[in-house]
Amino acid sequence: MTTPVLITWHDGKSRLCGDLRALNNYTKADRYPIPRIPHFLDKLAKAKYITKINCMKGFHQNGVKQNSMKLLRIIFHMGIYEYTRIPFGIKHAPAGFQRMMEKIFPEEIFEGWMVIYIDDMIIYSEIWEDHVQYIDTGLSKFTPINLKIELKNEIMAKKIDWH
Repeated sequence: MTTPVLITWHDGKSRLCGDLRALNNYTKADRYPIPRIPHFLDKLAKAKYITKINCMKGFHQNGVKQNSMKLLRIIFHMGIYEYTRIPFGIKHAPAGFQRMMEKIFPEEIFEGWMVIYIDDMIIYSEIWEDHVQYIDTGLSKFTPINLKIELKNEIMAKKIDWH
C-alpha cells in the first residue's frame, strides 16, 4: 500500500498520486530502451515542419493487471483505493509506454518521419503536403485502439517543450 502525494505540474495543475518508491524498490526494472533526446535532434533539425502530439495522461491509458491492483492501493482518509490504470511514478511505466507506442508505429518510425518519446509522437518533414499526410496517418492509428491525445498540441512549432 502507498500513501497519497499531491503532485503539482509545471502548468499549475495538481494530481493526486501514490508514493510508489517502496514498491519500485521491489519492482524489476523494464530495460526497454527509451531514446535520448539528443539522438533524434539531428533528424528534427533538418525538418521544415514539426508536429508534436501528446497522448492524454499517457500512462493512465494502460490498464493494470488484476493481480497487480492490490500492490497499487492508496490509503486515504476516506478509504483505500486501487489503481485500475498505470499510475504516475511506477518504475516500469515509461519503458512500457515507449514499447507500446513503438509497436503501434513501427513503419512510421522506420520510414523516418516519426520519432516516439514515451507519450509524445513527433512528426517531421520538409514538404507541407507530406506533413499533412503523415499527421493523418499517425492520428488514424489512435482511434481503433482507443488511444486519446491532448487537444492542445504543437503543430509546425519552431520550438518544442519537453516535459
